[in-house]
Amino acid sequence: MTNGWQTVQLGDVLKRVKSELAIDDSVTYKQVTVRLWNKGVILRGEQEGADIKTKRQFYVKTGQLLMSRIDVRNGAIGLVPKELHGAIVSNDFWVYDFDEDQLYPEFLALYVKTPGFIEDANRTSSGTTKRIRAEETAFLNINIPLPPLAEQRRIVTHIESLAARVNEAQRLREEAEVEAESLERSYIDKIYKSSVANFGTSEFANVSDTITDGDHITPRFSDSGVKFIFVGNVSSGFLHFRNCKYVEPEYYAKIRPQRKAQIGDILYSAVGATLGIPAIVDQVEEFCFQRHIAIIKPNRSKLDSKFLWYMLRSATVYEFAWANITGTAQPTVPLNAIRKFPIPVPPLDEQRRIVAYLDGLQAQVNALRELQSASGEELSALMPSIHDKAVKCEL
Repeated sequence: MTNGWQTVQLGDVLKRVKSELAIDDSVTYKQVTVRLWNKGVILRGEQEGADIKTKRQFYVKTGQLLMSRIDVRNGAIGLVPKELHGAIVSNDFWVYDFDEDQLYPEFLALYVKTPGFIEDANRTSSGTTKRIRAEETAFLNINIPLPPLAEQRRIVTHIESLAARVNEAQRLREEAEVEAESLERSYIDKIYKSSVANFGTSEFANVSDTITDGDHITPRFSDSGVKFIFVGNVSSGFLHFRNCKYVEPEYYAKIRPQRKAQIGDILYSAVGATLGIPAIVDQVEEFCFQRHIAIIKPNRSKLDSKFLWYMLRSATVYEFAWANITGTAQPTVPLNAIRKFPIPVPPLDEQRRIVAYLDGLQAQVNALRELQSASGEELSALMPSIHDKAVKCEL
């Protein structure tokens, strides 16, 4: 190859190591696994020797190459970190030492992350479904580019520097997302508090026609019919039907009118980690939902639905909901607590003016989020591209 690079087979620079260990029932062992898609060699857990059923185990050393013969085709390969020195693996993992006169281990660790290597590794695996395994001869016959050692070290150092910059950019992007969400909620809460100061509050039940939840009878699902949604279909703050199920029309027909959603009703996530998030019904379509979703039918002569959606997202109401949860394993805000939410009720014209103002802010925040999402996708795709260019001598 150009620039003094050559091509070698993995078998020319790797040597299989089988450091078998006699399992002692009285000893606690660290067990290792390799995460898919080049996410690293990690601790799977610790186990007493007496509880390890397969007594034929092998120990690994810092810096060795470890791969899963089942999932190497899915990027399950990497270097053993120093904190896992002496940990054990089963025979489903292969361990290799490096010929360090030819190969810098971190250079190979970089190369195995490239699309070209993943394709090669996939071709080394064969077998039927659930029994696919890599064949070692085919694995060791994989060709890799091999620059001189000094160049390998230079490439690794350069990649590490670039990776640090990419990680910092990711961190800043994530911080910006948190700040955008915090800013959005702070604006809503300011409006909430000013509305309370000017107009006071009413208990939610006094300005709603009904507040109830989904049917408590678990339906039998079908392949078609009326859509049936779950908390995940509203917990983004917007109603959607992705991954919904279906029920027979006969089931839907028996649901009480208070539990049938209409345009402008509010669905409210009342259970779990996403508790406290409202979504407006903005689609003309029959659907029903699980009992973990509350449905609020606001009194339209007193409350604008979009204004109510914003007020339910205020920090004050959100914190009120969490202060009144029941349950520990699965936190739940009961209907009685929802009915007592303190809701400001300005005149409808004022509510609509507030909605227009908050919609403008929301549009700006959404535009920022779209930019952040695009930059996040670009950053996620950047490192694989950098790895690939580095091993092709294009950096």
